[in-house]
Amino acid sequence: MNHSSLTSERWARFTFPQQILQIAAEMHRARHSFQSLDEAYLRNCYERALRLLDLTVEARMRSPLRRELLRWRYFVAGLYASGEMDAAAHDLALRTLLRLNAETNLHAEPLGV
Repeated sequence: MNHSSLTSERWARFTFPQQILQIAAEMHRARHSFQSLDEAYLRNCYERALRLLDLTVEARMRSPLRRELLRWRYFVAGLYASGEMDAAAHDLALRTLLRLNAETNLHAEPLGV
């Protein structure tokens, strides 16, 4: 999916678990950068994940999980801004994201987080 041209209206058609799993897919892709030490790839994955998270928050303005989503965003934005490649913090962010929903939580163990 091309995230740069994704509209909030189109994104809002996905269910919350689908949105979380697509954000998690970007975070999972980013895990590969820790093996290759590719900081640029990691930053690009974080940018895409943050963009999707922003669309999710926008689509769910009245969601009881809005505060948690914004906290998660703050944490990942901090990882992005730090420029450090912190695999443990990255995995914590991915695991936390997946635990926001019972359906998406089922994916944490298979992804190794």
